[in-house]
Amino acid sequence: MIAALLKWIIPWEFSWIFLLSFLCASMLYWRGSRKLRVSTGRKLAFWTGMTIVYLSLHTYFDFYAEHEFFMHRIQQLLLHHLAPLMIVASYPGPVLRAGLPLDWRVRLLRPALRTWLWRIVSAVLLNPAVATIVFVAFVLVWLIPSMQTMAMLDWRVYRFMNWSMIVSGFVYWWLVLDHRPRPPGRMIPGMRVLSPGITMAPQILAGAIITFSRADLYPIFEICGRAFNFNVFTGQLIGGIIIWVPAATLETIGGLLAMRQWLRLSRSGRIRRQARAQTVAHVTVGGVSR
Repeated sequence: MIAALLKWIIPWEFSWIFLLSFLCASMLYWRGSRKLRVSTGRKLAFWTGMTIVYLSLHTYFDFYAEHEFFMHRIQQLLLHHLAPLMIVASYPGPVLRAGLPLDWRVRLLRPALRTWLWRIVSAVLLNPAVATIVFVAFVLVWLIPSMQTMAMLDWRVYRFMNWSMIVSGFVYWWLVLDHRPRPPGRMIPGMRVLSPGITMAPQILAGAIITFSRADLYPIFEICGRAFNFNVFTGQLIGGIIIWVPAATLETIGGLLAMRQWLRLSRSGRIRRQARAQTVAHVTVGGVSR
C-alpha cells in the first residue's frame, strides 16, 4: 500500500527549479496569509491551484502525460487553464507581497520594479494583445505533430513546453481577472469579458480537427510506448474533445468571473469616476496648451 502510494508521489522527472519555485511561492503565501485577512474561499482556490500544478508536473502523473496523447492534453489543460485560473482568481498578489520581509520589499522588490529592464519586459509580456496571442499560440504550436514529436524526444523542449503553458496561462488570466479599472489595469473591463470568447475559438477549431481526424496525427506516443491499451484513434478522439469542450468551458467561466468584476466596478462607480477624471484632465491639459 505504501509502495503504491510512493509510486504516485515520487516525481517521474525530478526538477530542482520547479521544486524550489513551488516551495518559495507556497512559503510566501503562507507568511502573507498570516499577516493579511484572506477569506477561506480565496485560500482554497490558491492551494487547490497549487496542488494541481504540483500533481501535474512533479508526480507520476507526468509519466502518463508522456505516454498517452489524451493524458498529455489533460496535463496541458490543467497547466494552461484550470490551475492559473484558480490561482489568479484568488488574487494572491497582495498576499505574496506581504509574505516578503519588509526589508526585502524596500531594498529589492521596489527597486527591481523601477528598473528599465522590468519596464520593457512588462510592457511586452503584459500587453493585452501580446498576452492574448501568446496564450492561444502556445496551445496551437504544441499541437503541431512535428513540435509534439520534438517535445517528447527532448526533455529540455518538453520542460519548456510545460513552462510556456503555465506562464502564458498566468499572464493571460491575470489580465482578464484584474479587479481594477483601466488604468492602472492594462485591459478595459469590457474586453476582459470578450477576450475568453475570442481565444476559445481557434482552440475549439483545433480540437474539432483532431477529434474528427481519421489519421494518427501523433505516432510519437506509439514510439514512446503507450501507457494504456487504448485504440490509437480513441485516445486521439478523447484528446481532441478535451481541447474542444473542457477548455472552452473553463474560458467561459473566466469570462463570467471577468463580467462579475466589471459589474462590481460599475456598481461602485469607479469606472464613471475615472472617466470623469480623465475628461477633466484632458480639458485642463487642452486649456493649458491653448
